Amino acid sequence: MAQTVILRGPAQRALACDLIRAAPDNAVVSVKPEARNKDQNARMWASLSDISRAKPEGRMATPEVWKCLFMQALGHETRFEMGLDGRPFPIGFSSSTLGKQDFGDLLTFIYEYGDRHNVAWSEPNPYEET
Repeated sequence: MAQTVILRGPAQRALACDLIRAAPDNAVVSVKPEARNKDQNARMWASLSDISRAKPEGRMATPEVWKCLFMQALGHETRFEMGLDGRPFPIGFSSSTLGKQDFGDLLTFIYEYGDRHNVAWSEPNPYEET
């Protein structure tokens, strides 16, 4: 039976160690950062849509393209593959692999950029200092 433990403190860490000690040979263990939540995902797409509508610096791009631009600016790598038609195209820039902290950093960067370019947000900027 699969077991999931969220490492919130010493008790959960001890439980995880006990589960590993009791695991059969060839069991698989995976430790990963906390995943982003649906609210973060919704905020990202709303903010990217706001930026797309604002056309900062006259730049017209879809929310999907803006996401790639922000991820590239934060240092997330991509690579190019040759298409079936012989033209190169980028692959990568998937935000689904980002943990909660990295995703939060992406959102902070998006809002900071939008604030600098006077984007009218469709919802309050949760990262704005009050």
